[in-house]
Amino acid sequence: MFTMIAAAAENNALGKDGKIVWHLPNDYKRFRRLTTGHHIIMGRKTYESLQKPLPNRKHVIITRQKDYKAEDCIVVDTMQKALDACPKEEDSFIIGGGEIYTIGISYSDKIELTRVHGTFEADAFFPEIDEQEWRLENSEFNEKDDSHNYEYTYQTFVRK
Repeated sequence: MFTMIAAAAENNALGKDGKIVWHLPNDYKRFRRLTTGHHIIMGRKTYESLQKPLPNRKHVIITRQKDYKAEDCIVVDTMQKALDACPKEEDSFIIGGGEIYTIGISYSDKIELTRVHGTFEADAFFPEIDEQEWRLENSEFNEKDDSHNYEYTYQTFVRK
């Protein structure tokens, strides 16, 4: 199964200048819990925005750069090749960025979205979720607190 996992604002903003524009520690913990032990598919810019490869995950990087190298990672030039590089009997995650989500949504079986309640200036956006194709299976609202400056909702969508 292929799952897209993202945090996006109400205006679908993902980030600006290669950075996430909010800080939600519980969302990072959820991301780690869901993706650890799995293949994660991302674009080159997303990979380069990580301070280091994420532990206990196999990174699959999509790039148009012909000679791109990343140690202990799988580097491919299309979404189909990225999907083919993942084990069929295991869950794999598409983790961004915006262009990769736009391409990946048609290949995905599930979306794990953290909807950040606010609108933000951004240069990367999550694609619209078509309610004709996706059903909201679960929703869990979280209030802002001392560690979280924004309210947010964990949403799980499954393909109809």
